[in-house]
Amino acid sequence: MNEMYNMGLSIHSLGTVILLGVILLNIFLLKSAKELQKYRRSMSIVLMPLTSTAIGIPVFSGTIMMAAKHLDFTIENIVMIVISVALIILEVKRSKTLKYLDAKNENSLGLYKMFASKILYGEFILALTISLWMWSMA
Repeated sequence: MNEMYNMGLSIHSLGTVILLGVILLNIFLLKSAKELQKYRRSMSIVLMPLTSTAIGIPVFSGTIMMAAKHLDFTIENIVMIVISVALIILEVKRSKTLKYLDAKNENSLGLYKMFASKILYGEFILALTISLWMWSMA
């Protein structure tokens, strides 16, 4: 049982590293975007599924590990659940805003970059903080 839990913890840690990498990739691609239509297309085809999967890996592995520990709700687990929900909500806000941007307005990409940068930096800080906390306790 301990070996299974340790393997789950390793997968969970790898999932958080992947999540941090995907957030950094999103930041880089947002900063380098020049045209709204191209960014919107790459976001819908590649980045949104990739980001959703990256968020899903630690959420799923964390759920499995909680089940292995007989749903023991510690403060660490509750904080991780709250941060997971916050990451999902922030991603939905970011993608909804991109969906409803006016492509005819030339300033809309610049305004979206400022808005999305704040969200992505916030996501990165949240994910990094909880990851460092998780790794310090292991």
